[in-house]
Amino acid sequence: MMEYFLDILTLLHFSGIAGLALYGIHRIWFLICWLSIRLIRKNKLHGTKPPALDDHPKVTVQVPLYNEPLVAERVIDAVVRLDWPQEKLDIQILDDSTDVTREIVLKRVAKWADIGVPIQLIRRTGRDGYKAGALRNGMALCKGEFIALFDADFVPDPDFLEKTIPWFNKKNVGMVQARWTFINANQSWLTRLQALLLSPHFSIEHQIRSDRGLFFNFNGTAGVWRKQAIETSGGWQDDTVTEDLDLSYRAQIKGWRFLYLDHVSVLSELPTTLSHFRAQQERWTKGAVQTAIKIIPSLLCSPLSLKIKLEGMAHLMANLCWLFALVVTLTLYPVIIHRINIGIYQILWFDLPLFMFSSGAIICYYLMHSLMTGHRRFAWIIGILPLLSIGLSPCFSRCVFQGIFQKGGEFIRTPKLGLSHTRGSAQDLFHSCANDIWALLVNVPFMLYSLLPLTLTWQQGTWVALPFISLFPMGFFLVIVVDLYNLIKGYWHDLLKPCDTS
Repeated sequence: MMEYFLDILTLLHFSGIAGLALYGIHRIWFLICWLSIRLIRKNKLHGTKPPALDDHPKVTVQVPLYNEPLVAERVIDAVVRLDWPQEKLDIQILDDSTDVTREIVLKRVAKWADIGVPIQLIRRTGRDGYKAGALRNGMALCKGEFIALFDADFVPDPDFLEKTIPWFNKKNVGMVQARWTFINANQSWLTRLQALLLSPHFSIEHQIRSDRGLFFNFNGTAGVWRKQAIETSGGWQDDTVTEDLDLSYRAQIKGWRFLYLDHVSVLSELPTTLSHFRAQQERWTKGAVQTAIKIIPSLLCSPLSLKIKLEGMAHLMANLCWLFALVVTLTLYPVIIHRINIGIYQILWFDLPLFMFSSGAIICYYLMHSLMTGHRRFAWIIGILPLLSIGLSPCFSRCVFQGIFQKGGEFIRTPKLGLSHTRGSAQDLFHSCANDIWALLVNVPFMLYSLLPLTLTWQQGTWVALPFISLFPMGFFLVIVVDLYNLIKGYWHDLLKPCDTS
């Protein structure tokens, strides 16, 4: 009976590694396509010169806000400076805030409205539907034929509309997405890592999918929609926490074409702490799984080509890799026990190739992009990626299960600090501390458990497997140390903060 149970665990273990290997092969396919463009074709996917603009259509600019006191003024000032005829501009500040942001926004909107800027403040009595609800509410009052969207931490250049609106020269173009760049990319090892991870999402994934007529997603900000595309695709819906991904697929299934412009960029702000980064990724993970469950049946039943369906499924289901990583972690120890008498050559010819496909291919994907785009100085930090992925896999796996069994849910915003040295609001601090403590309670047992296969491998003298086995405790240890550091830092910050004697 025990032998049968160990056989099942071994099957699960290698199924998990195989799932990660498939993801790695998918990344390598993207990389090959991208390199062929850069090295062989030596041209861009879309010309940098926009088509001629015969007339300036009416454009609505929407800025959804919720408790963003450190960046609200900056984004409002940025959107009112967009180069576009005033009579053809309609700016909506969709403010659901419940803190001091309300006063900041009210004063800033009043200032610009007083000098003739076409800007209006739209507030709701509740926060139903979260961001999707705010956008849906704004749509009811929208005057523009096109809708440009910017989150609170984004700072568009004045010529953003001049560079994007002309690409709607064809009636079937429903959305144009710009590339994200990052104000604080060099602030810390974490922001550098995020910048290196997000950059190929745009420059490789979005470019290749856009070029080949495959589905890709609006990223929730720094893009422009044709209003008709939103309306004919069912509008903003809140049954997932990634309303942007959901609407993107519904619109493309309806026949709307999306364009990605790599030469148009918008500055944004990266999360500065592991807690904030984790909260952001947890929402994206949960929402992507919710969207996959909602969209894949419609995608498969559509008359679209097989390549679009397969790539769409791979895109929507990519976050299952967190579950695969967790399965590999949990089954590693019993699998080593089960294969205690395995020879060194079986490890070399079977286990290591799978490992190289699952981890090496993914590292190669990010490393090649960073080297080819002039980020050689920080390429070394990609070595942290396998460790961080292992340490975060339990939290993100929980979000996969939430996405499978739960519709909608609370939209947990990522705090933006506006490059200030403050630690954010009391509510943000509470969520961060709760998140850090929960992660510690999960990761400490995982780290202790992951020492068992390491110890056994050492005792057996299987030296060739040690580098692979040691990644697991090192990954959990890294996340534990960073979370402990953030908790202690936050405690001392609050302890040493001057008392308010007013």
